[in-house]
Amino acid sequence: MIVDSTALAKQAVRDVIQSAFQSAGQRCSALRCLYVQQDVADHFREMLFGAMDALALGDPWNLSTDVGPLIDAEAHAGIADYLKIAAADGAILKQLDAPPGGHFLPPTVIGVNGILDLEREIFGPVLHFATYRSDQLDGVLDDIGHSGYGLTFGLHTRIDDRVQHIVERLAVGNIYVNRNQIGAIVGSQPFGGEGLSGTGPKAGGPDDLTRFAAASRVRFATDPGKPMTGDEVQALIDAVPAAPPQHDVNDLPGPTGESNRLTRTARAPLLCLGPGREAAQRQARMAEGQGGVAAIAAGAVAPELLETLTGFSGAVWWGDDDAARAYGQALARRDGPILPLVTGAIEHPDVLLERHVCVDTTASGGNAELLAAVSDD
Repeated sequence: MIVDSTALAKQAVRDVIQSAFQSAGQRCSALRCLYVQQDVADHFREMLFGAMDALALGDPWNLSTDVGPLIDAEAHAGIADYLKIAAADGAILKQLDAPPGGHFLPPTVIGVNGILDLEREIFGPVLHFATYRSDQLDGVLDDIGHSGYGLTFGLHTRIDDRVQHIVERLAVGNIYVNRNQIGAIVGSQPFGGEGLSGTGPKAGGPDDLTRFAAASRVRFATDPGKPMTGDEVQALIDAVPAAPPQHDVNDLPGPTGESNRLTRTARAPLLCLGPGREAAQRQARMAEGQGGVAAIAAGAVAPELLETLTGFSGAVWWGDDDAARAYGQALARRDGPILPLVTGAIEHPDVLLERHVCVDTTASGGNAELLAAVSDD
């Protein structure tokens, strides 16, 4: 989450507390790394620590409890060791007291330079706190992108242009503006990430139910043709024109005072493997018909080539099972995001990414046009 100097501090603190510590931080969408603009960081930190002091830790059965225990001893032990190292390094900025017994861990804030200091996700009530200067915003966005993960992102600002700029820069499945970043609602906030955070489609989205149906295999029993080299296949991928920035935009229902917008964006090209030219061309036409673009690989492609080729989002194969297994294993050995192997009809989620933006439209708290000129002074 990023909190800039124009944010309403009271609302931002409320949403940070909920996003980082509700459910003891045991949500995949929970806030792990918070960036606060330096101009307001001292005041914000004071408010945040004061709000933490008001948290009640205890039995989650009780309505008065704000933070309960971790799920089991293994989760507790791993995060406890992490906190011991942070304490030894003098990195703990704030820590509450945990109740005796059980698997309780105290809500904790750890100072970091930024998200790249996090070597892994800490799945508990631990918030990492960083600051940034106004002229470093794009660098912060670059670091978030370089992490490879793209599930949830939060933003607190009263500058509409800044919202648009950040939404366009980040490859994130769910972005929340001026509200907390947990608790997605089916039908209003379809939930799911991209990159290392998911392959689609979004849970609770328009394409969700199709993934519960049994997919029929498509079979083409034909000679794949002359084997292609890696350079030839890469040239085909590179020759595919860039996809438009967005495919379509849908305003979804939600409570009064909240905007929910789902955008479908074209994925990188699909690598159409056939077998054979006819099957590969049919695969490409099917992908284009769903709104995406496709690379056509008219000849045979050795499975091991899929481990090193770049610039594609998945592969399509309509041939025999042994080759399908080899292609799937090659895709699984790649570094980075999981790339799917499609063995049936190509559908929307195979060619389109879903990105959702949720905005609390009641939280602007002022004239954003006036603020835009002086926000960073």
